[in-house]
Amino acid sequence: MKSHIDSIDQLLAMMTPELYQQLCCAVETGRWPDGRKVLDKQREYALQATLLYQSSHNIEAQHMTVNTSGEIEQKSKAELKAQYRDDSFTIARLKPES
Repeated sequence: MKSHIDSIDQLLAMMTPELYQQLCCAVETGRWPDGRKVLDKQREYALQATLLYQSSHNIEAQHMTVNTSGEIEQKSKAELKAQYRDDSFTIARLKPES
């Protein structure tokens, strides 16, 4: 197995959705899944890798993520409200007793 990656295409071909999620978590929390601290240079590279992955796989882009056009997806306040009004996001609805 090669010890380095020659192109962006090779990097994207190697990245699985699981690896993408681990990199996102590392960028967001500053910790690797095993609890070790993410170094500044690692965080920078992980962020670049997640943005590249999003630009080729993020078909239904969420607000403030990179879409497949390579642009940051920005949704209006009305679009976000409509998205979160959808019942598929409801965890539970409780009816308080009187």
